[in-house]
Amino acid sequence: MSRDAAIARAHRHFDDGSFFSDLARRVAYHTESQVSESRPYLYSYLKEEIGPRLEKLGYKTRVHENPVKGGSPFLTAERREGESLPTVLTYGHGDVIRGQEGSWAENRDPWKLTKVGERWYGRGTADNKSQHSINMAALGFVLAERGKLGFNSRILIDTSEEIGSPGLNEFCALARDELAADILIGSDGPRITPERPTIFMGTRGALNFDLTVNLRKGGHHSGNWGGLLANPGVILAHAIASIIDAKGKVLLSEIVPQSIPNSIRNALAGCEVSGGEDAPDIDPWWGEPGLTAAEKVFAWNTFEVLAFSTGNPLKPVNAVPPTAHAHCQIRFTVDRDHRTFLPAIRRHLDAHGFPMVEVKATKEVVMNATRVDPDHPAARWAAASLEETTGAKPAVLPNLGGSLPNDCFTDILGMPTIWVPHSYAACSQHAPNEHVLEPLLREGLAIMTGLFWDMGEKPPKFED
Repeated sequence: MSRDAAIARAHRHFDDGSFFSDLARRVAYHTESQVSESRPYLYSYLKEEIGPRLEKLGYKTRVHENPVKGGSPFLTAERREGESLPTVLTYGHGDVIRGQEGSWAENRDPWKLTKVGERWYGRGTADNKSQHSINMAALGFVLAERGKLGFNSRILIDTSEEIGSPGLNEFCALARDELAADILIGSDGPRITPERPTIFMGTRGALNFDLTVNLRKGGHHSGNWGGLLANPGVILAHAIASIIDAKGKVLLSEIVPQSIPNSIRNALAGCEVSGGEDAPDIDPWWGEPGLTAAEKVFAWNTFEVLAFSTGNPLKPVNAVPPTAHAHCQIRFTVDRDHRTFLPAIRRHLDAHGFPMVEVKATKEVVMNATRVDPDHPAARWAAASLEETTGAKPAVLPNLGGSLPNDCFTDILGMPTIWVPHSYAACSQHAPNEHVLEPLLREGLAIMTGLFWDMGEKPPKFED
């Protein structure tokens, strides 16, 4: 009975094809939370696939209705081993985005796990079915080797994450006692590079909003009216240029951090950002001057124009268009309160001569920013565990560059959060050809087995 023996079980489970079979079975469920016709799959995934697997490991499971209209069900599971033991909450989501059938290379079926070299293709492979499958399997390896976990385990599986997790905060508030734990350990998102084990302790937030210029009804002939009528596309382009310059520097200081804390800079020192061989090349000249690539994406705020339209780009006509529209987004860290952003943009546009630009929040859910300091004892403990398993020093990130509903754990349930991703940035997540890499899956099984083994043998301090 040893840590190494438990990890050896994880390696055998991968090498003999058992993990592939488990993931193939789960990918086959059409759990598209954006598609109403797929709603029955969300229930069957929890009741037929996840619940029975956890019950075999000694968990008591329940499927709960979402307290919010439009949200999908949750599964909770619990295995209690002792009142004096620490409790770990593990989160994953079983829903995926649309399959996008017919758009995959070589006409691959998104609902069939397909191996091509070291890549496993299928919808949900990276986001999030392989990731929570790894964590569930790792718990089983610890149980099989030690006969017990050595801690109390609670699991929450969400099926609405891809539509913003409506109802998750409400459910966590209602089920506070059922979900209470000393720490959350979950897996989602990508590693900082495919080769380097990674830990992150929170997420950047995301605020989406529209900028609109609406000057008149209908377009007017550009020959007869050009030079006489203000062009809304030009106005909007200049308005945006007053917020962010041609090299990506945000000019409005009220929507970026005032500085980066030293503990964050120290944690990011030496962290290289790379998505792997199929990832786009980073533009080093873009973004906040003087910051490293890691600081730009993990410690700073960004302003993005996600869509811009004026007139009819697909079928342009010789007319001055009446309107222009841009859908924008700010990704932000905990260093700024997102509730101040839109008022600051309104004041800025008025001061720069753009009162005609309307600023309006979209109906999309605002994803809040969260962060646990990299010097937190739980973060140091997790990093030491990963290094013992892999022999490599992991990247320790204060937060993911993207967004997750992590605030329900940090703010509502009040626990530190540790995320250990098993994917990489060029996995084609949310697109056709979504895939995972064999080496990351095999190493992920070992990492999580070692992490859960250590939790039962030498748990960390849970308060800083």
